[in-house]
Amino acid sequence: MPSRLYPEDQKRVEEYLSSPVHRVERRPFRVWILIAIVVGSVVGLGLLSRLLAQFAVA
Repeated sequence: MPSRLYPEDQKRVEEYLSSPVHRVERRPFRVWILIAIVVGSVVGLGLLSRLLAQFAVA
C-alpha cells in the first residue's frame, strides 16, 4: 500500500520510529501464561465466592 504522505514527511516519520526510544526489546508473547492467569483468576474468584456464600448462610 503506497504511503499517503509526502516523501519528506514519510522520511521524518521513519526517522522518528527508528529512534532508540521506539526500539524497545520485548520478550516474546506467551499465550500459555495469559491462559494460566485467566484460569487461576476465575478459579480463585469462584472459590472466594463459595467461601463468602458459606459465611452468609452460617
